[in-house]
Amino acid sequence: MLKKLAALLVALGVVFAYTYWPRINDVETGVTAQYPDLQPVDYPAPPAEVERAALAAIAELPRWERVGSGSGRQGYAIQAVATTQMWRFKDDVTIRLVPQGGGTRVSVRSKSRLGRVDFGQNARNIRAFLRALEHQMRTRGRG
Repeated sequence: MLKKLAALLVALGVVFAYTYWPRINDVETGVTAQYPDLQPVDYPAPPAEVERAALAAIAELPRWERVGSGSGRQGYAIQAVATTQMWRFKDDVTIRLVPQGGGTRVSVRSKSRLGRVDFGQNARNIRAFLRALEHQMRTRGRG
């Protein structure tokens, strides 16, 4: 009886979670309408300084790994992988640093590798990175 009750509670939890979160697995600052609070961030610092802070932010985040970077006409991009704690799902994260006048605009995209619904994980990835970046910029006197 107890096992059946536990299974029913788990099933109800999954149904609730599936209906509560948007049915997406790709979230980007300033683009994803389901998360209007996630917006690009502008810093009054040159891209090279923001890049150093972004790399330090990735290094301080648990289960995050930098996997690449590069620059082009649109600015600089850092590629990272964020791994969830319980199920070890991997999300691909792209951090773009675009020069804006004398400063830098930071935008972030997080996309799940598996599934159609991320249960809010990609938004959590972006929020965690932006908090860590803000911390790094503040400790450098530029936040």
